[in-house]
Amino acid sequence: MKNKKLFYLSSFAMLLGAGAANAQRGLPVKDVTTFTSVIKYAQVMDYKPEMVKLLQVPKGFEVSVAASGLGKPRMLYTSPEGNVYVTRRDGGDVLLLQDKDGDSKFENLVTVVANFKGVHGITMKDGWMYLCNSNEVRRYPVKPDGTLNTSASELLIKDLPDGGQHPNRTMDFGPDGMLYISVGSLCNDCKESDKETAVMLQVDPKTWGRTIYASGLRNTIGFDWQPQTKEMWGIDNGGDTKGSDWPPEEINRIIKGGDYGFPYAYGKREVDKSREDPAGNSKEEVVKGTQPSVLEMTAHMAPIAFTFFDGAANIPEDWSGDGLVAWHGSWNAATPVGYKVQRIHFEKGMAVKAEDFLTGFLQDESRFGRPAGITITKNGTVYISDDASGNIYAVKKTK
Repeated sequence: MKNKKLFYLSSFAMLLGAGAANAQRGLPVKDVTTFTSVIKYAQVMDYKPEMVKLLQVPKGFEVSVAASGLGKPRMLYTSPEGNVYVTRRDGGDVLLLQDKDGDSKFENLVTVVANFKGVHGITMKDGWMYLCNSNEVRRYPVKPDGTLNTSASELLIKDLPDGGQHPNRTMDFGPDGMLYISVGSLCNDCKESDKETAVMLQVDPKTWGRTIYASGLRNTIGFDWQPQTKEMWGIDNGGDTKGSDWPPEEINRIIKGGDYGFPYAYGKREVDKSREDPAGNSKEEVVKGTQPSVLEMTAHMAPIAFTFFDGAANIPEDWSGDGLVAWHGSWNAATPVGYKVQRIHFEKGMAVKAEDFLTGFLQDESRFGRPAGITITKNGTVYISDDASGNIYAVKKTK
C-alpha cells in the first residue's frame, strides 16, 4: 500500500553479557513485538476565502477570518489590556494584532520583535513580555501602546536543552508566581540522557534557577491551570511509529514530582512492550509508580495549544471550567485524524469528555488548515491560529 511502511522489533538472540553489563544497559525486550507503522499525510487543499464556510462551530456561535496571509502563525496570547500577540517560529518574529473597532478582525499588524530565531512560547507578567525558543528565554518591557522596548530586553535563560525532535517550547506563569516551561523529548521514544527533557520545568523568577516539576511528559506543548482548582493540566503527544491506533494522546493533571510514564508507558500505565527494561529494573515495576492519564484521546491527533476559558464572558455557563485544545492533525494514522479544535469538559475539577468546537479543516482525507495556537479574550472571543493556511480565525457567540 502506498505511503505505508512495516517495522518489526525483534528480540535479541542473546542477552548482552550478564550482571554488571545488564545493570548498566538494561535488559533487552524478552518478546518479539510486532506493529505496523503508517505514514499517511492528509492531502493539502490550497486555502481559498470561501472555505471558511466549510468550518463548523457549536450552535449559537459564528466563525470568521480575523487575519490572513500571516505565513505560519503559532502561539497566541492576549494581554491584560486586551492586546493579541502571535509568535511566528519560522519567521523569528512576534506580531501585535490590533482590532480597533471591535469587529473581531485585525486591521493592523505591528512587528514587536524581530530576529528571534525559532521564537515560539509567549506569556506576560508585571509589564514584561516573556518569549522563548528551544534554548533561550528573553523578556521585554511592554510600552503603553502594546509594543515592546526591544532595546531593554533581558536574556534570562540561555541553556535549555537542544530542541531535537520536539523544539517547540511553551511557558506560562502559574498561580504560585513561578514560571513553568515545557521541554519535549529529543527523540520519539528513547530514554533521555538529559534529565531536563520530556519534563515540565519550574523556574523561580527571583533567581531564574530552575527545577524539574514533573517528568515523563513526551511533549506537552499545551498546558494551563484549571480556574476552580488552580491545578495544572496538559495535553501530551503520544509516541509515533507504534501503530495507527496507539499510543493515545493524553489529558493529564500535572502534579509536582509526578512521573507520567514516558518512555515506558502511555495512557493509564499501558506498558510499551517494545521498550527495553531500564537498568536494574523492569518496565512493569517502573510504571507502577507513574501517574496515569485522566482521559485518553485518539492517537496521533497531535495537540498543540491548550487553554481554559477562565472567566471569559459570553460563553455558556457550564463551560466556565472547560478548556480548548488545538489538534494539529496526524501524519501517521491510516485515516487522517485531528485537524480541529475541541472543548475539554470538566466536572468538579476533572476532565470528563471532549466535544468538537471548531471542525471542517479536514474534508474526507484532504485538509486546508492545521490549528495551532488558541487565545480567549475577556469578552469570550476565541482566536485560533492556523499555521498551514496562514490565518487566524475568530469564534464568538452570536448576539
